[in-house]
Amino acid sequence: MTTSSTGRRLLRRREVESRTGKSRSAIYEGIRQGTFPAPVPIGGKSVAWLEEEVESWIANCVAARTASRKNLNN
Repeated sequence: MTTSSTGRRLLRRREVESRTGKSRSAIYEGIRQGTFPAPVPIGGKSVAWLEEEVESWIANCVAARTASRKNLNN
């Protein structure tokens, strides 16, 4: 799903689960803890996540792993 005016892509929950490897409950727990991006309401009871925020979360996880490995090697 893409919004035409900004070119931003919205991801539904199943795609977020697939990209992150997180379960539905883990996604919502991360949102409650402030460690995962919050969804955007898209109408009715439907929500979606901004692709750029999910990709940024993934990049931060990789960066944290890399930093952790560097600390172990020093």
